[in-house]
Amino acid sequence: MTTTVDTAPAPDAMAAAPDDVTPRWVRPSYWVLLAGTAVLYFWGLGSSGWANSYYAAAAQAGTQSWKAWLFGSLDAGNAITVDKPPAAMWAMGLSGRLFGFNEFTMLLPQALMGVGAVALLYATVRRTSGPGAALIAGTALALTPVAASMFRYNNPDALLVLLLVLAAYFMVRAVGPVTARASAGWVALAGGALGFAFLTKMLQAFLIVPGLAVMFLVAAPAVTMWKRLGTLLIGAATMVISSGWYLALVALWPADSRPYIAGSTDNSLLQLAFGYNGLQRILGQEGHGPGHGPGPGGPGGGGPNLMFGGDPGIGRMFGLSMGTEASWLLPAALVGLVAALWLTRRTARTAGLRAGLLMWGGWMLVTAAVFSFMDGIIHPYYTVALAPAVAALVGISAAELWRRRGAFSARLVLAVMLAGTGVWAFVLLTRTPDWLPALRWIVLIGSVLTAVALVVVAHRPGKLPAVVALAAMLFGFGATAAYTVETVAKVHGGGPMATSGPNRDMGFGHPGGPGGPGGPGGPGGPPPGFGRADDPALAALIAGAEGRWAAASVGSMMVSDLELKTGESLMAIGGFTGSDDSPTLAQFQQYVADGQVRYFLDRPEGGHGGPPGPPRGGTGSAAQITDWVQATFTKTMVGDTPVYDLKAPRS
Repeated sequence: MTTTVDTAPAPDAMAAAPDDVTPRWVRPSYWVLLAGTAVLYFWGLGSSGWANSYYAAAAQAGTQSWKAWLFGSLDAGNAITVDKPPAAMWAMGLSGRLFGFNEFTMLLPQALMGVGAVALLYATVRRTSGPGAALIAGTALALTPVAASMFRYNNPDALLVLLLVLAAYFMVRAVGPVTARASAGWVALAGGALGFAFLTKMLQAFLIVPGLAVMFLVAAPAVTMWKRLGTLLIGAATMVISSGWYLALVALWPADSRPYIAGSTDNSLLQLAFGYNGLQRILGQEGHGPGHGPGPGGPGGGGPNLMFGGDPGIGRMFGLSMGTEASWLLPAALVGLVAALWLTRRTARTAGLRAGLLMWGGWMLVTAAVFSFMDGIIHPYYTVALAPAVAALVGISAAELWRRRGAFSARLVLAVMLAGTGVWAFVLLTRTPDWLPALRWIVLIGSVLTAVALVVVAHRPGKLPAVVALAAMLFGFGATAAYTVETVAKVHGGGPMATSGPNRDMGFGHPGGPGGPGGPGGPGGPPPGFGRADDPALAALIAGAEGRWAAASVGSMMVSDLELKTGESLMAIGGFTGSDDSPTLAQFQQYVADGQVRYFLDRPEGGHGGPPGPPRGGTGSAAQITDWVQATFTKTMVGDTPVYDLKAPRS
């Protein structure tokens, strides 16, 4: 018996099919995908409170002062910014101004960005690989645990992902059936999106550039290589312009009339980009900035603490810290990428399918390599930047292999992808053995049996292949979907390092213990060694204070929480961990002499504990300011917090 093998190359889906020939199931399936994503990301939005209070305080300051909004200041008095550029704070601040500032309105833009990212990924993948691949890709992104976490949280990563997918969409349009001039226009738009992504999370935005560039150089319209390079230079120029305007604004604005750029050594955004948020992240070198020392930004990735990514190396993306965030479908994406590139090796240079594989493959491989081997500060939630590429490659490769399922080799690769996903899900689920213990066995057995069925019956006529395909979707997405739902259902205690799935001991201590969830220094608990920011007496004292800053304290921990509780402006001396040299002792003394700051909140003696939290008194100018205040003003205790009234000098 002879089996007909479908070896025809995939149709070039760059030219979208007209509406009258689009399959009837496509449009309702698309709207079900978006509706389901919206329900998932909006369900109980705000239930975790202020999420990361550091960025929440900056968003609140942006609703109180336009200057604070423009610069991303941590306080409405504009003493110091957060340690990232302000684009994400712009979105949250505008939402608070429009709808009133609370937990829900602060997170509203993040959830909308999540739905938008899924819609854009669908549109991008559909242009190269058709609606089936696009639906799989969109579903895979929506059901990635770290995506559900970040699209419901207020770290900058939600906006970063949206802008990166937008840049990919523009680049796919640029290599479509367009004229050279139109192609240049789409490339320019892609550069603009990347520029704003830089204003969201700096150099991380550029990790996808190699993938975009390779795709364009290989698959752009039939022009010479030199013209393709020239078009890419146009994109680079718009990227520089769309980010450079803000860099120039900060550089030209008088430094004494704007907040200090936190994390920098010279009050410069460029130094922040290439220092603390740049080379120090990759090389792990010691240096100035909020990530160094015992605060939540450090230690570096090489430490044992799971909140910082684990040891660098090729296995980091699959390790205890990062594996459950975004690696559920990563093995399938890697296998699918290799298989689909082989199947399309003889297709035309400008074929849309191959172009998509080059772009998403470059995105995934470069980003994963940098995250795997960087020695500096890295957190598990960074892996959300991998999620769109992994999702796209799973969708593209699965759809292409299914289309060629008449060939035994295609069915075998599909089976390997599915069985491998089930085995890897089993491994990941064993890391939380007390959570749904039967799920790992259901997914493992179901995926292996369905993989066998794919090989045996997927090429036969009738309805059986459709049943097998549905089973493959169910078991392939089962584990990551369950983990994602648990992420949404779980109430996060806040803090700068949200994790997905069930609560786990991430290295600071056991849940409820020092550094654990709800414990001192952990998510939901007070910073170790600090007075409690939820002390009613302390909050009442701050709320009744007058001046540009109601109070000042070393580091941002208690400052952020008190700002959110009282609505007052507080100065975080030294920035995030107290290590920035701002303000200087002379500047702080002038602020006190001018009556611009009323109280100084000290850290109790003997209050240590594990991270987070700056050393008592901070370092550099923060230590000098602390010593001067202690020697000059009268101390009173409000709860367990030492408070110095800066209008009451010692007799």
